[in-house]
Amino acid sequence: MNIRLAEPKDAFALSALLAELGYEGTAPFIERRLAQLIADDTERLLMAEQGNTVLGFLSLHFIPQLALAGDFARISYFCIAEGERSKGAGQHLLAYAEQLARDRGCDRMEVHCHERREKANAFYLREGFTESPRYHVKELAER
Repeated sequence: MNIRLAEPKDAFALSALLAELGYEGTAPFIERRLAQLIADDTERLLMAEQGNTVLGFLSLHFIPQLALAGDFARISYFCIAEGERSKGAGQHLLAYAEQLARDRGCDRMEVHCHERREKANAFYLREGFTESPRYHVKELAER
């Protein structure tokens, strides 16, 4: 398995994987978003592949902290293709992301995972994450 940074050619694979997570309809804007994330120095969009087949991806953000010595990394999206789950690709991709975060000066990592994603939540617990039950969201739709 190879892990690399995302490239513009990954737009179709990313859109398909996002659909597996329930985010259908990304095709009209995925190329623009992908270009934006590739250009962002605080983001690493990682692709896991075997040969020419994309197995999954992980979107990692680095966030500086004002009141704490270390920064933290946030996983915003993480998906392994359905037929490739439970074969180790997710663990390898996460370990790679953790090392990137350490190299960047982060001393912790967080991920928000909805409670309905039971298998994903079990994966994170097995990988050493602990549950932090408070997460607040406010929609910023135009008024």
